[in-house]
Amino acid sequence: MRWIVFDFGEVISQRNPARPAMAAKLGVTLEVFETAYWDRDAYDRGGSDSDYWARIGSVLGLSLDDALVRELTAMDNAGWLDDPVVETVALIEDLASLGVPLALLSNAPSTLGRLAEKVPWAKHFRHLIFSGDLGCAKPDPEIWEHTSSVLGSSDVIFFDDRASNVEGARAAGWDARLWTSAAAARVELLAEFGDLRP
Repeated sequence: MRWIVFDFGEVISQRNPARPAMAAKLGVTLEVFETAYWDRDAYDRGGSDSDYWARIGSVLGLSLDDALVRELTAMDNAGWLDDPVVETVALIEDLASLGVPLALLSNAPSTLGRLAEKVPWAKHFRHLIFSGDLGCAKPDPEIWEHTSSVLGSSDVIFFDDRASNVEGARAAGWDARLWTSAAAARVELLAEFGDLRP
């Protein structure tokens, strides 16, 4: 049976709902906060929590002490993890119940990865792969090669909400599909795995 590989951010997770609270904690507007917050590439490639928040502080003209960095990191991680998309989790549960091998491939820092491994839906994945542990990130060619090696196969269906990642996966020979919703994914998977309608 083919592997199904899921992205995490804005597929399983919501678009981090803690953003307004983090902006308020720093005393800036959400719009100003997001100019720095979404520049996460170095963080996703193995950068430390302190380096990430120090860069945000620099962009915003703020000095962040260690206690505040820990608090912001906790808020950030909770925002990504505490309230997953119900419909996506239901799809994952249904696929797992059919014995479909599932894996997660996420551009995410290691701190988030360690917490994600402990949430209830993680038990349905045979492998959880986080870019922060690897020093490379989607859509780098190395990450597809690494994941195929971990899975022992390149025969996968991959869902990601970013077109650049879908294109990168396709270049690596994966059957990559742009994620729009769990409902749309169910329809796409009907032919291969049977009736997955809720």
